[in-house]
Amino acid sequence: QVQLVESGGGLVQAGGSLRLSCAASGRTFYPMGWFRQAPGKEREFVAAISWSGGSTYYADSGKGRFTISRDNAKNTVYLQMNSLKPEDTAAYYCAASRSFSTDLNEYHNWGQGTQVTVSS
Repeated sequence: QVQLVESGGGLVQAGGSLRLSCAASGRTFYPMGWFRQAPGKEREFVAAISWSGGSTYYADSGKGRFTISRDNAKNTVYLQMNSLKPEDTAAYYCAASRSFSTDLNEYHNWGQGTQVTVSS
């Protein structure tokens, strides 16, 4: 019922920054999350944000470097990524959750993903 489209991925050098966007087809009050998946690896949690944007949670991998935010008036969730590392290379997905959670099983709508590649 909610369509999500990620954008903003690309190729950057290590130490660089990138901002990913996740646009929803309609206004949403769902908690949202970002996940990533590298080739041959399982999808892993990156960050989550409550519906109001008042609460956030980060995986250790991005803590201190990544910032999740949302603009409900624009139906958009963002992931600001700074100090990027080659190990951040993955397809990044946004998703809507049934709860504010780090568990991907709690997320019911997923975007198609956007590729982030970090060169050394």
